[in-house]
Amino acid sequence: MIVGLTGGIGSGKTTVAKLFQAQGVAIFVADTEAKKLMETSAEIHQELIALFGDEVIAENGLPDRKFIAGKVFNDKDLLEQLNQIIHPRVASYFQEWKTQQNTPYIIYEAAIIFEKNLQHRFDYTIIVTAPEEEKIKRVMKRDNSSEEEVKARIKNQWPDSDKIKLADFQIENNDLELTKTKVSALHKHLLSLVNA
Repeated sequence: MIVGLTGGIGSGKTTVAKLFQAQGVAIFVADTEAKKLMETSAEIHQELIALFGDEVIAENGLPDRKFIAGKVFNDKDLLEQLNQIIHPRVASYFQEWKTQQNTPYIIYEAAIIFEKNLQHRFDYTIIVTAPEEEKIKRVMKRDNSSEEEVKARIKNQWPDSDKIKLADFQIENNDLELTKTKVSALHKHLLSLVNA
């Protein structure tokens, strides 16, 4: 059984993923795997150079993520082309990774499951939410960003209200102890669905 886990910036989906991991669930973090592939795949490097030019590869031989972010931030077409390079490879790596797991169910964590209309790939989906002021505080602390920068990033994302309608389960992540209890209860519920 494959469960999709998603949530907007600052919602704490990584924290929730770690809580599931602590329950013995295998977690695939799409962002982390995308970064690894971007650094290690010569094929991807060639495609990035074709898309952005030679300067996309930094002196250390790795893609310059700051440079890429600057290029795609306000260019939806370029971002789409970048995604066309990365996403299919992450997807095929996931298929391979999946066969090596032996937990009752696995969690695929990704930021834009609903935005990309990928929910049909999962047996169930979980959305992690948090009050906006809490998200802003978390991201400011984590990324050293200004309130304005964080608000702009939140505005670029789908509102939680739209995603909640599409998700099977919601975890409001406001208080860590409460979140632990919710994850534990949902884990038991998901195990019962596996065995149903």
